[in-house]
Amino acid sequence: MKKWLRAQDPQPTSVAELQTLLDRFVDEYNHRRPHRSLPHRCTPAVAYTARPKAIPGNRNDDTHNRVRRDKIDTGGKITLRHGGQMYSIGIGRTHTGTRVIVLSQDLEIRVIDAATGELLRELILDTSKRYQGTGRPPGPTR
Repeated sequence: MKKWLRAQDPQPTSVAELQTLLDRFVDEYNHRRPHRSLPHRCTPAVAYTARPKAIPGNRNDDTHNRVRRDKIDTGGKITLRHGGQMYSIGIGRTHTGTRVIVLSQDLEIRVIDAATGELLRELILDTSKRYQGTGRPPGPTR
């Protein structure tokens, strides 16, 4: 665009003249000039109108999916934010320092060992509790 503007004669002397040139460039670029990168060397406007557009759908069917990588802390837990709240998810101190992949689909959460693919924890997030314990009694396994 800068090259094209520099090549115009006469050069614009006001903002209104510059805007007229910019409008002419946009029209030429999007509606008249064929693009080598587009199928059949069509214009961007033709390519845009040919694509299907998103339409409103049933929002009740939408699920919120997330994938994130984390590392289990020294307390044997990871944190996860859901609905603007931070939750701690207990995995177990035996896994301290383990790199994990956290898969969450709405309230269903899976914690997977990133190196081995082993499922370390699967739970449904209880939003009434900030800490999601493992269900095991605290302390070393006897």
